[in-house]
Amino acid sequence: MKTKIKQQSISLFEQKGFSETSIQDIVEALGVTKGTFYYYFPSKEQLLMDIHSNYIDDLLSRQKAIQKTVSGNQQKLQAIVELLIGDIQDHGPSGRVFFREMRHLTPENSKEVKRKREQFRLNIEELISAGINTGEFRSDLPPGMVAFAVLGVTNWSYQWFNPNGGITAKQLAKIYSDMILNGIT
Repeated sequence: MKTKIKQQSISLFEQKGFSETSIQDIVEALGVTKGTFYYYFPSKEQLLMDIHSNYIDDLLSRQKAIQKTVSGNQQKLQAIVELLIGDIQDHGPSGRVFFREMRHLTPENSKEVKRKREQFRLNIEELISAGINTGEFRSDLPPGMVAFAVLGVTNWSYQWFNPNGGITAKQLAKIYSDMILNGIT
């Protein structure tokens, strides 16, 4: 039931926004009582935090797996771009809620999510630095700015990319990877 509550909430938060979605909306959509909701989540904000934590923890875990299993910094960067764009296809509503609704978290919850987001970015920055050190990437570009650029181009795709449209997630990831890598190699 906890998973069903999260999935329904993600759908409603994506459609209506966090502020415009009530606990009553969530429980009515599921055909359960408010007591059922409160059994799993003490508040709507804690539900949002759970959605955020699960989302960023999953991304960090998959990023770590790429760092361990993929060889070559160019290939790792390409795999991370594929991860982020593929995620739109596989978890688009969660991603849109993650990027759009963070402002509704309490300051301490927001701080925790921001810390994890920062770790994801720093992992990319370290990857860029390692690629500069091995000669895979240009040395005249600051790794921090390149990491922000990679995240900027991929994360903004949540706003407009439709994986069921004229281009697949894999194709978009390849376009972005080519664009990024040709600019830093």
